[in-house]
Amino acid sequence: MPCKHYYSVSDFYKRKFGTKIYKLSLDAGCTCPTRDGTKGTGGCTFCSASGSGDFAASRSRSLSEQIVQARQLVQHKNKDGRYIAYFQNFTNTYGAPAALEAAYRESLAAPDMAGIAIATRPDCLGDDILHRIAALCETTFVSIELGLQTANDSTARHVGRGYETAVYDDAVRRIYRANPAIHVVTHVIFGLPGETDADMLQTVRRAVRAGTDGIKIAVLHVLRGTPLAEEYASGAFSCMEMEEYFDTVSRALELLPPDTVVHRLTGDGAKRLLAAPLWTADKHAVLNGMERWFESHGVQQGRHAEENGAIAAGDGADRSAVSRCR
Repeated sequence: MPCKHYYSVSDFYKRKFGTKIYKLSLDAGCTCPTRDGTKGTGGCTFCSASGSGDFAASRSRSLSEQIVQARQLVQHKNKDGRYIAYFQNFTNTYGAPAALEAAYRESLAAPDMAGIAIATRPDCLGDDILHRIAALCETTFVSIELGLQTANDSTARHVGRGYETAVYDDAVRRIYRANPAIHVVTHVIFGLPGETDADMLQTVRRAVRAGTDGIKIAVLHVLRGTPLAEEYASGAFSCMEMEEYFDTVSRALELLPPDTVVHRLTGDGAKRLLAAPLWTADKHAVLNGMERWFESHGVQQGRHAEENGAIAAGDGADRSAVSRCR
């Protein structure tokens, strides 16, 4: 039964592929420019040592072994469905383009693969790798997931993101120019230190105006062993409460156009690392509580989408092409 309050990724996949889809989290062996010394050495302050891929298969295994391992984890839930190869942790366009393309194509050759999702940073999409990714669209579904997190450049500098928000806008334009069939998903985090509701909603508006096809929203997780955990322990900021998060998510959904795919409304931080907020540890309880909130408050995606205003100058041609290829 389709979700009544928003356009869920499960509904999107069923409409596109006619069957259930599960993502297999894989490790391409990449790092990030904020870790290897190019732009920093510690990564973003909120990011765990695994590069936000705590559930990805081990990079010590070959890619084919990772796929087998990942399938075993979900096959009991996906007996008749298909899969998407999800290069999740670290920055999966940050490396030798030919080697990365080989990894993408190897994953797509596995049985029952419906497509590929590549998580990366907007500042790590050179022309060579983007051209190679665009070529994959000739035979399969391709998604690029961009880590925006916030449109507030002051916040971005505080958490060590390493690029200005204008780089994100440019990356989305370049992706669509390379191939408008690429499905762009934007990651955002609510509750970053010092951010107000207005900041969070402005991030959503920025993603919509850039032309994102989908969005992933997560509340900030404070993970042990990160610089953010030290900041939290010092009392420098507090985490969002559950109903506060539900309220902000509700208003964000109503800003999204009805055809924007909602890929995530809560995160999956590893419980062994989670320091705060502890209410996020039970994902199913959070999602059930969120659904009740949406129902009781009459939440409907797209209700206030017109508040996002006009498309940014120069984006019109890209958006018209994208609307035909979603």
